[in-house]
This record gives sequence, C-alpha cells and structure tokens, in this order.
Amino acid sequence: MFKNRKDAGEKLADALEKYRVENPIILAIPRGGVEVGLQVARRQNADFSLIIARKLPFPDNPEAGFGAIAENGSTFIIENAHYWLAGETIEKIKEQQINEIERRIKILRGGNPLPEIAGRTVILIDDGIAMGSTMRAVIELCKNRKAGKIVVAVPVAGKEVAEEIRKKVDELVVLETPAYFRAVAEAYERWYDVSDEEVLDLLRERIRQKELKDNQFHELET
Repeated sequence: MFKNRKDAGEKLADALEKYRVENPIILAIPRGGVEVGLQVARRQNADFSLIIARKLPFPDNPEAGFGAIAENGSTFIIENAHYWLAGETIEKIKEQQINEIERRIKILRGGNPLPEIAGRTVILIDDGIAMGSTMRAVIELCKNRKAGKIVVAVPVAGKEVAEEIRKKVDELVVLETPAYFRAVAEAYERWYDVSDEEVLDLLRERIRQKELKDNQFHELET
C-alpha cells in the first residue's frame, strides 16, 4: 500500500489538508511515526513535536503488549491484564517503560517539555495502529492537557481498532483498513525498525529546511 514512511506521510498529508486552517500542532509517536508526521507538518507548515509513549510488553513475549503508558503517566491497560500478570509485575514493567520514556525525552526531544496544547487542534500521528495501546495512552494525555480538538491520523489500521479509536477522539483519519490486518509492517514495501539516530537526522533536516525557508523569506523582505 505504501512504499515507505515518507510515501505514507505524503499521502496522509493530502488527506489532512482541510485541517491547515485550524493551525494544528502535529504530534508524532516515535520512532516510526516521526517521518510520517514530518511530511504532514512540512506540507501544512505546522508546529511539530514528539509525543512519547511506550507499549507495556509481556515479560515472556516482548512483541505483544497488555497496554501502554504515556509520558505524563496516562496509562491504558487491557481489561484482562490483571488475570495474566501479578500487580507487582505490571508495576515493574511500567517502571521500566517510564525509564525508557525519560530516555527518549532526553535524547529525541532534547529534554524539552511537550509543547502547550490546551485549546489547540492536535493531530496525533503514527505509522499505523495495530493494537492501538500507545495511541490510546497519548489520547488520554491530550485530554488531560485540555486539547481543543484531537485528531488521530494514520496510514493504516485494523477495522475494529479503528472504530474503537474513533469513539475516543473528535476525528479519525485512516487511509487503509485492510480486511485481514495483522501488523503495520504488512502495509509497507520497505519496513524496518527506526533508530534514534535516524529520528535525530530527520529532526535536524527539518530544522535546516526551516532555517533555509526563513532566510529566503528575509531576503525577499529586504
């Protein structure tokens, strides 16, 4: 469906064009959502930042999760988690992921706080939604921070999860909802795990492009 995350971001930007007049802030979930979100922010000349959340993985199967936690502590845990895991195990896993969140804030966001979002249109972006745990956690964060409107925008999601997410936000934009959907990677020709360094390279390139654009604007003024 998509060549890569850049291609997905460009197509998502087309679908989000109507929000340009609302002066939204684009919040991407790292690491996979960063390049997708940057394409949207570039097209709309919008404010952009990273919003950090982490899946809560099962101890014996780290690829699967029983929930997620966002950087402000907003937590989503699936209904039956307490039948599968002891309370102290859940708390230990949460603590481990909070440590990783703090590391990502320091490394990927330079230790800066999340921008002020109260009263603003917030567009939450990831490269896709599988279980939807991390997206639910950041939705709760945005509600706690009194966002004016919450829009979730992703290239691909499962139909059932998409409908569940739709009920929690003001608007949902999904480009593809495959009939048989198992993993986000299936929607991409080129899929790989994004590294911290690639995220930092993408953010540096955004800064460079903004500085170039600002310089061109100043030259036109003078």
